[in-house]
Amino acid sequence: MADIQTATFGGGCFWCTEAVFLELRGVQSVTSGYAGGHVANPTYEQVCTKTTGHAEVIQITYDADEVSYEDLLEIFFQTHDPTTKDRQGNDVGPQYRSAIFYHSPQQQETAEAFIQKLTEAGTFADPIVTEVTEINNYYPAENYHQDYLANNPGNPYCAMVVRPKVDKFRKQFADRLK
Repeated sequence: MADIQTATFGGGCFWCTEAVFLELRGVQSVTSGYAGGHVANPTYEQVCTKTTGHAEVIQITYDADEVSYEDLLEIFFQTHDPTTKDRQGNDVGPQYRSAIFYHSPQQQETAEAFIQKLTEAGTFADPIVTEVTEINNYYPAENYHQDYLANNPGNPYCAMVVRPKVDKFRKQFADRLK
């Protein structure tokens, strides 16, 4: 029987992070959504006002027998900039913050230890600002945000931002692709 678990990460625009994790072996599904805010069932437009407190996140359903939570963290930290507060590239605002929303004390411990390991290794020139918070107020994003790259391959943002990120992931983690 498979060991199905859930992980939730905020690493900037959910279109980018979703597209990366969808290609990872062991991942069963990725849902774009919002977490960490104080407004119930927010819309994309509300989140974009920067007043709901939510981050754009992806919720990953994965088989822990095929891919570990630490593997997910490794990919998370290598596919976004965890040293910029409320920003990923040209996407600016608290909804683009680097965040790990843990689902268990074990995930919290693993995430905090992973950040400590990266810090001690000097992996990034600047301090890691990724918040580690218990999952709260998670809501799936609207349907048009799901599988965004696959459904909108001609979108200019996808061509200029999402596709290069996915291509880099494919090259760097070729041995872990579905």
